[in-house]
Amino acid sequence: MRIGGLASGINTDQIIKDLMNAEKQPLNKMEQEREWLTYKRDAYRDVNKKLSELDTMTFDMKLNRSYNSKEVRSSDSAVSATAVSNAEEGSYKMEVLELAEAAYNYSENGISNGEFDPDDTLKNQQGNLINGISLDDTFSITTYGEGGEETTVSFNVTGEKSLHDILDEISDSELGVRAFYDKGADKVMLERTETGDFNTDESNFLGAEIGFNGTSASFLADTLDIKNGKNNGTGWELNERGGTDARFTYNNSFEMTSHTNDYSLNGMNFTFNKVGTSTVSVSNNVDDSFEKVMNFVEKYNEIIDDLNGKTEEKRYRDFSPLTAEQKKEMEKEEIELWEEKSKSGMLKGDSVVSGVLSSMRQNWYAPVETDGEYSMASQIGITTTSNYREGGKLEVDEDQLRSALRDSPDSVAKLFSGTDTNPGIARRLETSIEEATKSIERKAGKPTSLDNNFMLGRQIKSINDDMSSFQDRLTAIENRYWREFGAMEKAIQKMNSQSAYLMQNFGGGM
Repeated sequence: MRIGGLASGINTDQIIKDLMNAEKQPLNKMEQEREWLTYKRDAYRDVNKKLSELDTMTFDMKLNRSYNSKEVRSSDSAVSATAVSNAEEGSYKMEVLELAEAAYNYSENGISNGEFDPDDTLKNQQGNLINGISLDDTFSITTYGEGGEETTVSFNVTGEKSLHDILDEISDSELGVRAFYDKGADKVMLERTETGDFNTDESNFLGAEIGFNGTSASFLADTLDIKNGKNNGTGWELNERGGTDARFTYNNSFEMTSHTNDYSLNGMNFTFNKVGTSTVSVSNNVDDSFEKVMNFVEKYNEIIDDLNGKTEEKRYRDFSPLTAEQKKEMEKEEIELWEEKSKSGMLKGDSVVSGVLSSMRQNWYAPVETDGEYSMASQIGITTTSNYREGGKLEVDEDQLRSALRDSPDSVAKLFSGTDTNPGIARRLETSIEEATKSIERKAGKPTSLDNNFMLGRQIKSINDDMSSFQDRLTAIENRYWREFGAMEKAIQKMNSQSAYLMQNFGGGM
């Protein structure tokens, strides 16, 4: 803490402060230059943000599905359906004869005396199981896959496990089986996690999807009372329920089956909901395709308008960026108004932004070589405005566009997508955007970029280094001023002491 002027009566603090304000002018200029570069960096990054938004929509315009949206209707709830872009228009009659079901088997009777705790160890609970239990036993379960391949897993029954422990082991295994105990019914349920009939050989567990037999099944068959089948006097009958494939006929022709209640055919994805007959009709959804194209055009025009505005925005050179000290002396509203002027015109006449605008405009003029009906955007009703002041914004003849999407959606898709060797409009736009984005990133980087990796960042870093060095210089200058004024104060103090001494001596002689 420094206090000056005690001997001289001079306001040393204010004098040094005024002197330092003069010395700081180069530092203020550097701070303003750094802020100006930051404004320009952020303006460039805002352009890339806009181009990224357009690039995302441009990607969708390359996809065939954007122009081949399908509308699907079903005459009955027995069958519902969706269509992919290559599905043909027409009607599909589907008769569902049987739904696919998952196989399941459960205890024929209650397994306990009513006091059984499935979370306690079997050693403690064996007296509550009415069918008894053989501890330190092993049992196996077999299930079947798509090609009839078998999956068999063995499980150990020990006194230290609870019923829930064993059932969880079954559920967590690769068998594809859910196993659980219902205390209210006092029964155990085994259920396949997927529908369908995979075991078509009745010599294997009577054709069961969840198979177990012999002494290895004593825990399931004896303790839990779950059996593959029973002898009805004339032969063995399967106890298991479900495990069936969906059966259906297509267009009154031939019967087909599916392990699930979903089936794909000719670009259509059918879902069977119940036994019954549905006629499913498919047609091109022109409204949906039209809306996608119009949304793209709207976004394109919005970004063209924004970028044109940036290249033509007025530059207010009298409104230099504010320093931190200047902001302290201003109200918040004043700062906002000032910075609005200060940031204006950062990209006025910028060659990169002007270049991408010109490139994107040319993409709509050049013909596209395809085997479709259309080679020019104007043939589907999309043209660039004749008003040069609007900078290449698009205009759409909506009736002509709807007609093209209705009559030849594939040709519209080819016009936008093209091929690798003959790129369409959307591919060309992607190239223009990519080149502009890379050029801007070389100048302004990305939000995650280090300052050393782009031009403006290196300039900002250089100014920061200069400001740090200059700040050290200012500290040295301020210390010198204080030393000089301190020396003056000491001299004045000495002079005052001598004057007082002389006055005292001369005054005493009179």
